[in-house]
Amino acid sequence: MSNSDTVSPGIQAARESIDQAVNEKWLTASARDNIWTWLTDNRYRDYREQVLEHIQNQQWKVLDNVFWTVIPFGTGGRRGRMYPIGCNAINDRTIGESAQGLADYVRSIKPSGPFSAAIAYDTRHRSREFAELCAEILVAAGFTVYFIDDYRSTPELSFLIRHRQCDCGIMVTASHNPPSDNAVKVYWSSGVQLIPPHDKRVIAKVAEVVEIHRSNFAQAVAAGQVVFCREETDRALLAEHKQQSFGGPRDLKIIYSPLHGVGEFNVSTLLEAVGFSDVEIFGPHREPNGDFPNVPGHVSNPENAAVFDDIIRRAQEVGAELILATDPDCDRMGAAAPTTMDPRGPWQTLNGNQLSALLCEFVLARRQQLGRQGRHDYIVTTLVTTGMLRRISQAFDVNCFDNNLVGFKWICSVMDEEGPSGFAYGTEESHGFLVGSYCRDKDGAVACMLMSELAAWVKAQGISLFEHLDQLYLKYGYHAERLLTIQMEGSDGMHRMTRLMEQFRNAPPRQLGTLNVVATRDHLNLMRATMSGNYEGMDGPKDNLIFLETEVSGNYVAVRPSGTEPKVKFYMFTFVPPSAIRNLSETKAEMSQRLDEYNGALQAFSATVK
Repeated sequence: MSNSDTVSPGIQAARESIDQAVNEKWLTASARDNIWTWLTDNRYRDYREQVLEHIQNQQWKVLDNVFWTVIPFGTGGRRGRMYPIGCNAINDRTIGESAQGLADYVRSIKPSGPFSAAIAYDTRHRSREFAELCAEILVAAGFTVYFIDDYRSTPELSFLIRHRQCDCGIMVTASHNPPSDNAVKVYWSSGVQLIPPHDKRVIAKVAEVVEIHRSNFAQAVAAGQVVFCREETDRALLAEHKQQSFGGPRDLKIIYSPLHGVGEFNVSTLLEAVGFSDVEIFGPHREPNGDFPNVPGHVSNPENAAVFDDIIRRAQEVGAELILATDPDCDRMGAAAPTTMDPRGPWQTLNGNQLSALLCEFVLARRQQLGRQGRHDYIVTTLVTTGMLRRISQAFDVNCFDNNLVGFKWICSVMDEEGPSGFAYGTEESHGFLVGSYCRDKDGAVACMLMSELAAWVKAQGISLFEHLDQLYLKYGYHAERLLTIQMEGSDGMHRMTRLMEQFRNAPPRQLGTLNVVATRDHLNLMRATMSGNYEGMDGPKDNLIFLETEVSGNYVAVRPSGTEPKVKFYMFTFVPPSAIRNLSETKAEMSQRLDEYNGALQAFSATVK
């Protein structure tokens, strides 16, 4: 059946129900149009009965949520809530379109072949199923698929692409999203997530998919078209990981949590291989489980300090000196440590910006001490990561590329542009870290190793990690940052996000607490505008990102709608130069109050947009 065919009485009756639901405002017009397409277009024939059943049961809220838009194949892949039907959900059809479109694009630019791809998956519900689906589609398109036949990390997938010289790769994971979600992250032959020009061209191919062609997974394995390569890839990646070690003291008691994800193998194997023998895997978070049952809110995000609460209590009981955690696909790392040298005393978590700065200073210092620093060394970070990184890099006479958009693929693309030989360190505030050139994505396992080496080195100096961080503040200036996230669910939420960004562009707030806003920097239009009405063009990457500059240098806010989730993020920054710090405790309190004022002003401004 196509859109032009005469519809059956049952489908026509469904259409009348749909139209009535729109009239009653139970359903958006865009959802109606997409539902009608799924009912009448033959490509969706396998889902027709399920759609009809939802209509007959008047499940309008569900239908609106899963049909109001087409889930975007963004520049990294598709991510969202799983549901068996709907163009705005993760299901066999939307995952299948992604794999088919990727295969079609590779074949269009390399028509003679041969073709190869790498696939890996995490512990989420249906991840293995979606991984096999993607493999079946790629094999049907003529690809040899290198398949990691167990739960493994996203950076291992990136490494495998480079190791096997594949044309592309797919990682089935929704990273740190809730249990309801899943996704595919799509990678190019360099091992980095899709960047121009391939990103938009793959997106176009995904949008053109009509039929999805599949082979049989078991038959493809038997024929050697799907190659299981877990053990060989594990060995090769471990060898690369060990090369990133700086050595040093190893007297440290560590507790590590995989947060119910894939990280235990990569992290525990690596820590043992480089000499950390006293590592406890936190039992309540050890089971690979897509429900993330023992994590607060069932969201395994190491950015959330609450996930460390139970682990801290265990650490205080056993006298551990460092806690490490990685997210479900083990590309992000979080940490907590005692505030003093007493592990049975108070503990605190370290936020992403603090970790970025601590590891930056450690990596550059150790490279210098070991004679590894070169004349053209550089670090890479993003526009919304702490400015402390630039000040640290300047102290070590290392270049800092910090004019990059959110997303680790932009960090890795700079690595390829500038040459990997000079790459010293890459990081972003959302707990992403990388050293070495073995892969092209953030790596939670190597970050855990570096953090352990730093903590052991600091312990040998007779101070805590937090006391060491205070020393860095006195040297480079006090930097405090905070992230405010406002969720905007559903079809109306997306419209609110659009209106809010328009408001920030056209009539931004004049004050953030006690500080005057003096200018905005709009990366969508590449324009800087002062509050007095002067406009000037500016350099930088183009994105839906706005900065609010205040009258005090280094104190500003960035506003950005998430590229993967229905929410707006506000990145808040404060800075006090070393010469202005008379008492560090007082400075910390003053900047905490300033961040509170930012937070209140941004919440109030956002609430005015309906």
